[in-house]
Amino acid sequence: MDPHDQFPRGFFDRADAADDTIFYAPPRLVTHIDDAAIAEVGALYDELGIHGDVLDLMSSWISHFSRPPRHLTVLGMNQAELEANDAADHRVVHDLNSNPSLPFDDDAFDDVVCCVSVDYLVRPIDVFRDVARVLRPSGRFVCTFSNRVFPTKAIRGWLYADDATRCDIVASYFRLSRVFEAPVVALRTAPDHRGDPLFAVWAARLP
Repeated sequence: MDPHDQFPRGFFDRADAADDTIFYAPPRLVTHIDDAAIAEVGALYDELGIHGDVLDLMSSWISHFSRPPRHLTVLGMNQAELEANDAADHRVVHDLNSNPSLPFDDDAFDDVVCCVSVDYLVRPIDVFRDVARVLRPSGRFVCTFSNRVFPTKAIRGWLYADDATRCDIVASYFRLSRVFEAPVVALRTAPDHRGDPLFAVWAARLP
C-alpha cells in the first residue's frame, strides 16, 4: 500500500498543478521568514551540532546556519538562487516533485535539513525515505517551517491545517516512512512572539 493513500483524497493536490520548473524559473532572492525565525533556525542547527557534511534540501540563495558546516550541498529548483548561496560548496538543481530520488550516493551526509519547504512536497514519504538512504547512521533530518507559503504551490492539506496540525503532518511523514526514529516536535519561537512562528520537526535515521 502506498503510504500517501493514508491521507484524505486530494490532500497532496495543489491549486497550481503545472510543472514546478515554470513557477520557480524566476530567481527570488528574498527571505521567506523574518529575522527572528531565521535566527531560531540557526540556533537549532547549533544545538543539534549540525556542522559536518550537510545537505540543504529545497534550498535557495541562503542557508540559515549561524556558521556554515564543514561541507554544504544545496539542492533546489533555481540555478541562479543556488549560485548566490555563498555558504554552499556544491550546488544541485533537482525537482523533488518530479523525481523524489536524490542524486547522491548512500550514506553521503551527516545531516539533512529542509527549511520552509516541506509544505510543497507532493510525495513527501518517498522523499523522506530517500533522505534516510543518503544519511549516515544516526544522521538527522531536520524540517523547519512557519505559516507563510506560496499558496498556489503548497499542498491543500497544508493550507487547510492549523499550526499544530502541520506539525502532526510532518511528524507523520517521518513515522510513515518507517526509516526514522520517533520524531521530535518543537515550537522554536516564543508562544507570544509577534512575528513569524518557527516550528521544527526532526528525527534520526534508524540504524
